[in-house]
Amino acid sequence: MQTIDLRQAIVMRVQDNSASELSEVIEDSVGADERALPGLGVLFEMIWQQSSEPEQSRMVDSLYKHLHHTEHANPSQ
Repeated sequence: MQTIDLRQAIVMRVQDNSASELSEVIEDSVGADERALPGLGVLFEMIWQQSSEPEQSRMVDSLYKHLHHTEHANPSQ
């Protein structure tokens, strides 16, 4: 019996999705039940690993601004 880890399971679940279907997965997961967070984390990890340093810096800046300039910095907003 082959054992797969959470990352592999998530990738296997979405790897054949079209761009539109991937967008739908993300949209449906954002702000949803916390059980979706690991999947979003794996997808973000994939984006992060394929991003250039300037792109990574832009993502970090965006997150920093959200955390420090949004009233209460509530992730569910």
